[in-house]
Order: sequence, then C-alpha cells, then structure tokens
Amino acid sequence: RVGVARSAILTVGRPMTWEESLGKLAYVREHGVLQFISVWENCRRLRRNDELLWGDEVEYAILRVNASKAWISLRGAEIRSALSAKEAEHEHRSEGCLWHPEYGAWMVESTPAEPYSGFTADLRRVETNMRARRARLLAALREDEIAPTVVVFPMLGVPGTAVDEATGRDFPVGGPYAQSALVPDEVINPHPRFGTLTRNIRSRRGANVEIEVPLFKDDRTPAGAESIKMDAMAFGMGCCCLQVTFQCRDVEESRHIYDQLVVLAPIMLALTAATPILNGKLSDHDVRWEVIEMSVDDRTPAERDAVARGSVKADDRLAGGGVRRVRSSRYSAVSSYLCNHKQRCDLHCAARHYNDVDIEIDEKAKAQLVAAGCDELMARHVAHLFVRDPLVMFEGMIAELDDETHTDHFENIQSTNWNSVRWKPPPSPNPANIGWRVELRTMEVQLTDFENAAFTVFVTLVLRVLLSFDLNVYMPMSKVHENMRRAHERDAATKPNFFYWRAHLAYPKQTTDCPSARRGAPEECSVHSSYERLEEMSILEILAGKSGYYPGLVPLVLAYLDHIGCDPETERIVRSYLDLIVKRASGELVTASKWMRNFVADHPEYRRDSVVPDSVAHDLLRACHDIGVGKVYVPELLGVEPIAPVVKENAYNVQLARVHLESKSDTLAAILERYAERARLVQRRTEVITLLSLRSAELKDLQAELAAINAELEPSPNGYGSPSPAPSLYSRSSPQLDALPKSKGSASDLLGLDNLGWNPSSRSGSQSST
Repeated sequence: RVGVARSAILTVGRPMTWEESLGKLAYVREHGVLQFISVWENCRRLRRNDELLWGDEVEYAILRVNASKAWISLRGAEIRSALSAKEAEHEHRSEGCLWHPEYGAWMVESTPAEPYSGFTADLRRVETNMRARRARLLAALREDEIAPTVVVFPMLGVPGTAVDEATGRDFPVGGPYAQSALVPDEVINPHPRFGTLTRNIRSRRGANVEIEVPLFKDDRTPAGAESIKMDAMAFGMGCCCLQVTFQCRDVEESRHIYDQLVVLAPIMLALTAATPILNGKLSDHDVRWEVIEMSVDDRTPAERDAVARGSVKADDRLAGGGVRRVRSSRYSAVSSYLCNHKQRCDLHCAARHYNDVDIEIDEKAKAQLVAAGCDELMARHVAHLFVRDPLVMFEGMIAELDDETHTDHFENIQSTNWNSVRWKPPPSPNPANIGWRVELRTMEVQLTDFENAAFTVFVTLVLRVLLSFDLNVYMPMSKVHENMRRAHERDAATKPNFFYWRAHLAYPKQTTDCPSARRGAPEECSVHSSYERLEEMSILEILAGKSGYYPGLVPLVLAYLDHIGCDPETERIVRSYLDLIVKRASGELVTASKWMRNFVADHPEYRRDSVVPDSVAHDLLRACHDIGVGKVYVPELLGVEPIAPVVKENAYNVQLARVHLESKSDTLAAILERYAERARLVQRRTEVITLLSLRSAELKDLQAELAAINAELEPSPNGYGSPSPAPSLYSRSSPQLDALPKSKGSASDLLGLDNLGWNPSSRSGSQSST
C-alpha cells in the first residue's frame, strides 16, 4: 500500500468451495512460481533513486455501548463505504485517508492516501494523519458507537456480544463457514472471500481450528482452570494491529531491510503489548501473535504430527501430498533471512551464515527459480512460501490469467503467508511504478495516535540509521524465534536480561575502532573478540545502550538526526516519541496491556477469578475510547502531557470563509467573549495538570498508607491483609482519575543519557489543538 495505490479492492466473483478448488491447487501453485519469475526478470533492476516512501496501517474496532454493556457493531462495511465516499469529496484539499476492509464485520482499516516521503517534515505528518483518520471515523459513527484502537474486543465469544439489530437477540452460533460453538458467522466481513477463507482453512485442516492460551490465575481462579480455548478464525483475524510498510530503493535494499526488521519484530511486539483479555478472561500472555497463528492453522494432521504422518495416504492434489512436515502455521515468525548482497565482503553481514533453522521448501519450485536466475537465498524464500496451498480461488480467474501480466496466483500464496515481516515484490500490472516493499507486521495497535505515531516513526528512523551507518542487527534465526516466544510473556517489555541481542552492530574494521582499545585496553576487548557474541539484554538496554560498548538504538537515532541537520520542531516531536518508548522499556510508563490489567484488577465488580464481567469490559472499552480521543488523561500510560482532543467536528478541512454577523447573538463582542472563556479554561486545565503532577508523590504516599490501613482492618481468610481496591478510572462509584505520574526521575536520568544528547522534551504543542 506504499505508492499511489488507492483503496483496497476485493475480487468480485464467485469464490470456489474447497472441494471445487482441489483439482486446481497444483495449477495455481505452478503458475504462481512462473508469475514470480516474470516479476523477478522484469523488475529486478527497478530502482527508485534513493527515494524513501513509507506508510502505516491502523485498524479500528467499531463497538456499540449502552449504560452497562458493550458489543460489536457489524456496520464495518457500511461505515467504510461512507468514509470512502466522503473522502472522495475532500481528497483534493486535505490530508487524505484511505479505508480498507478487514476480516471482522466490526472492523475497518485506515492508511494515509499518499505515502510519507523521505524528508524530516514527513515524520510530523504521521500523527497528524492518524488524528485526521480517527476524527473522520468518529464523524461516521452513530451516537451509541465508539471506535477504540484496541487489539481485540475482549468479550468476543461471550454470549450477548454479536446481536441482531432487527430482533435484539444473539445471532446463532454454528454457522456454515466457521462452525464455531462460540461466535456466529455474522461476525465475518460479508464479502464472500472472508467466509470462504474461513471455511477452506477448516476444510483443509479437517477440523475446526484449535486456539489455546494460558489463563492468568488470580486469587479466586477456580482450581483446574488452566487455559482459554477458542475455536474460530475470528478470534485471531479479528485482532487489530499497527503495520508499517517501506518502499525501498531497489531489490537489494529491500532484502537488507527485510532481514533487519525480522530481528526487530519481536522487540516491537513486546514494546507494544496490548492483548491481556481474550474470550472474556484474563490471559497469562500479553500479545495477540500466537492467537492468530492458531486461528489460521490449516495444516493437515499429518503435516502437524509425525504419528499421523505414518498412517495417512498422500493426496497428490495438496502441496506435499498433505503429509510433508510443516513446522509452523501460515501465520508465524519469519523462517529465514533473505539478503545476499553483502556476504562476500563481511561474514557478519551474511544472511546465509545466520540461517540456522530448518525450513520446508518445494523442491520443484526451487529448481524452477534457480534455473530462472534466482540466487539460492531468494529461491529458498519463495520455495518455502509454496509449501502451502492457495486458499481462495475465484471462478474464471485461474487458467484465464496471463502469467506475464498478472500476479494473482503468486499473491494468492504470498498474501496468505502471514509472517512477522513480509517482503513484497512490485505488483503486475504496475502502472504506478511501485517498487520493492517490506512490511513490519508484529506491532499491536495502541490506544492513542501519539503512541501509534511514536512506534511508526521509531521503526522508520532505526532503519535509516542502519542503512546510513552501514550497521546490522543479525543474529541466528533460532534466537529470533526464541525472542518471539519470550515477547508473549507478561511484562516482557520491562524484564531484565530477557531478549537475545548482538553485543555490537558493526565489527570494528581496525583495532583502534574499538572503544576499549582507544582507552588503552588490551589489543582486543572481550566484546569484540568474537563477532558472534550474543547477550541477554533488557529492551531498555537494547534501546538505550549498555556499558559503553553497545551504543543503543535511541542514541544512534539522535546522532543520525543531528548528523543530517534535522529541523528543531521535528527533532522536538521525535524526542517526545523516543521518551515514550524508552520509558515504556524502563517501566516508568506501562504498556497498554499492563494498564488494562490494572484497570480490571482495580474495578470493584471484578471478582479476582480471571473472568472479566460485562460491566468491567464496558467501562474498560469506554475508557480506551476516551483515552484515544483525548477526553481522559492517564499519565502512567502516556506521560505528563495530555493528548489534545480529537473531535468529529474537525474531521475535514474548515474553509476560511467570510463571516457575516447576521444574528444578534453573533456580534463580534460575543465571539470574543466566547473565545476568552475558552482560553481561560484551557489555561486552567494546564494549571490543574501541573498541580496533579506536583502532588503525585504525596498522593502515592497516602495511597500506600491507606492500603496498609485497609490491610490491618480487613484481614483476608488466609491471615494476610486484603486491601480494598483503589477507585477505578471508570468505576460507577467514583469516576475521578486515580492515576498520577510516578515521582521519580525519567529513564534518561536513570541511565545518564544526557551525555549522548538524550534530553526528552515536553510533548506540549506537538499536536495541533482542535
């Protein structure tokens, strides 16, 4: 979606059932390889003259609420259509947006209408465009609808969350597509592609998907309750995320960026953790990734299990006969590095050197690719994609397609290999001259546009640093997979010595390049004695540096901005983004997942049994929406500066019209009086926020004292104190804010980053007030 591509287009036609598709699977696989070869031969020398183009994708959940309950609104397609029509009226005079379909009938996806470019000013466009998208979505909602940027609707699968507007009753479960015992087919986007995809995954697998994640065990969790179980694709593909796509200079750069993002992907997943509740229960994991893995796992029993493999006859119509071992689901972490253009000069830049995970490949496809001139790494990458079968085929669009001018069969396979990073060749036909692109797919969507912009800009700048300074973050692929596993754990973002990371980003070309050598240490320091050295670091160390020998990604970003002469306003905004991210890693600010857990735990109607009541989910979702639009100030999540409000009245450009004061109430004096009153309130709000920040330490001490008193007055049955829950942000008994900034130094103070130019600035003024 980087380039001038417009809104996503869904194929119109009749999708074929799995039984109808079986006889054509081999044709699509074979011609998908031929279509890639055609693109490779025609576009491998396509070059964009170092022009950086990039963009983001943000997904939203459309929900309905009343006084005590929230449920999903199945108007996603209707809202998307209205937004697209409205956009067409304004595209010539405003910061544009595009609206795309998503799997869930309650979901919409948004992107900027035009890509961001390679200038520092474009870093400021990201948040502005995201805020415009949120405002326009608000303008399309009904009075009883909200649209928080939450990863999952936490009560999906609980009765009463998918309601027929005509009857007011639940839609029946067990529909023909998902055959789920928990959710009805009506939650699936009504376009036939999505229902067919759901049914064909289940048909190829031979059973419903099986999703199981560990249950968070609280004080009163029933004995024997170990996991949360789900049975439909909607539980995974109904997750909202934040994705970033980069268009690269040429194919070589795209392969290098792909490899670097593969290593960064688990770190970004942990930093953006926002999925603590599934199917109405608290999960013991913090992120969505494994849920989606299991929700689209179409592997046959023989492909998943060696015992079954020995007792099943191969079906020649399926990839690998349906009996070849396939290590992972179609939705998984990347399995192999792709870049080959540096390996002759520097072993620690050699992707092949770090590919230590066995992957399955289609040997016939690999032979075709090598014969066509693809190098070994590229041939393995594409041949690995083709161990899967196509899942959705449309009648009249199989043998009828020309392999020289279309890539539908290749994209059929490529687009349903949902990996942590996706490498994307140019499309065909390609009238917009779109280049080679790479997409980071692991980040979880955040509650505010400020956070989503912060992570988007951070990833963009890290890639510019790696390219500009000729650095890399390669490590063995097996360690990347271990980092993905660890990223699921609760509070992974702040755990010490938790993620594997390279102790250096570039092996010193000369002895004098080593900091230890410059200080008069022995000729070769322990760190640089082996460029294979990995350490277990916290994300804070990965970001901020460690012990003088590893500089950290954030100081490198700041050094890069200084080196290119970034303008002061952009630098100030970027520093506020980096401040947020570093404080998340230090624990000074909490992840969205941690904040949601605390919200539930503090709610007076939560019974500490791991089950989230409807009333708690309602209050949580209302709070998430209000935080996103700037109505509620939550400093432990975002920092001291509040988010400027996002309102639907400012969704589109306001014309600088000539004002005619015709009514008596609209005299110039009245207008000035209203403005003065508003200015007074804005000033008072700033004063109140400052007072709250100054008194946070005192309030924290009082809360601790109150908890100690409650523990003495209300002993629990086991003899230990059981303090009363603190007032909830959205408790019906006390709607007051109870969350205040922690009274301690910033992460930069704790780490001494001032010496590296790290001086986090206020976020005030970084967003235009609406």
